[in-house]
Amino acid sequence: MGAIENKKIAIIGLGYVGLPLARLFATKYPVVGFDINKRRISQLNTGHDDTLEVADDVLKGVLVSENPFTSHQNGLFCSDDLKEIRDANIYIVTVPTPVDKNNRPDLTPLVKASETVGSVIGKDDIVIYESTVYPGATEEDCIPVVEKTSGLKFNQDFFAGYSPERINPGDKEHTVEKILKVTAGSTPQIGEVVNEIYRSVITAGTHLAPTIKVAEAAKVIENSQRDINIAFVNELAKIFNLMGINTHDVLAAAGTKWNFLPFKPGLVGGHCIGVDPYYLAQKAQEYGYHPEIILAGRRLNDSMGNYVAAQVVKAMIKKGINVNGSSALMLGITFKENCPDVRNTKIVDVIKALQDYGMQVTTYDPWANPTEVKHEYDIESHCELPDKKFDAIVLGVAHKEFFEIDIQKLKKEKAIVYDVKGVLENCDSKL
Repeated sequence: MGAIENKKIAIIGLGYVGLPLARLFATKYPVVGFDINKRRISQLNTGHDDTLEVADDVLKGVLVSENPFTSHQNGLFCSDDLKEIRDANIYIVTVPTPVDKNNRPDLTPLVKASETVGSVIGKDDIVIYESTVYPGATEEDCIPVVEKTSGLKFNQDFFAGYSPERINPGDKEHTVEKILKVTAGSTPQIGEVVNEIYRSVITAGTHLAPTIKVAEAAKVIENSQRDINIAFVNELAKIFNLMGINTHDVLAAAGTKWNFLPFKPGLVGGHCIGVDPYYLAQKAQEYGYHPEIILAGRRLNDSMGNYVAAQVVKAMIKKGINVNGSSALMLGITFKENCPDVRNTKIVDVIKALQDYGMQVTTYDPWANPTEVKHEYDIESHCELPDKKFDAIVLGVAHKEFFEIDIQKLKKEKAIVYDVKGVLENCDSKL
């Protein structure tokens, strides 16, 4: 291995994870960002990121107009042309790891990315995976693909590392450089190299794990733990609603103890928390173990969309509103507030359940891309607030814009307001 100063870094996948990382590395190294999405590449080359993870001025500050591998300068060059990354010696894979409709891990993006790396990787190069996977996926599922495609021998001709992403979409405070990075390598020596690469740009520091499997496991339990904690308070919300007790009041009282964990009930979607536990569960089942707590938490959290819809309907019936044929306004469809990310959003479950009750649902979200929402979920989403009144208004996402709306003006005479996020002062019911 050569000195770190000579590293030429290729980032495979320029989404919510890859682009911020590429931008950060480009401040110190020559970096080529590769993505198969031509529209995404052309947009990035104009200096704009529609995920809003990297501000336009910050992106423009690192962009270069020619491949920095050949021009020997630091900076970021974005391309959909495979040959542009051929001269890299560090390949970092940041593609998504979704689940299929049956909640089984879908490694297709990882396998295709590994084939891409395999077609360009050279002797002594390192491939580093950042995608969240079950323990063993890097060495058992990804590396054999790189070996087969390249004809090179693992840990002899090329090496591997793993450093799980910890990006929090929409979070402008905990940016990539401010989140401590777990690192690992396929050999102790490579582990040190991988750790040094990240340590050179991550101001929060790094933690070198002893093996790749340990690093993979560490990441997948982070989100599994969060999922179970949210499932617990979701179950509490169901119990307390039956008892006529305000869940948020209970949590506020319990939270006065120093070691009480401050979780709130809610819909658990997004690219990580609603997906990663299935990766761990799948692997556990391959070893003959049925993970009861993990899967119970998942079942409960996945049921919350239907539960919210049922609670909305119950509130309407209590006010004498005829549910079938009624109109509802859904405020927000992204998976979290102040963020355009609609991946695996559970608001969709609420909308579809309300439609099953015979309601006409209008969706308003100034952050979401209507084209993307239509493509992913076949739902019409609007960026402008509709000029009409509704029988039911559901606050699904706590976007800052929604706090400036006079919700009372959107209500019909007998309308109800349901607050999924527990942030409204005046509402008929809340989760």
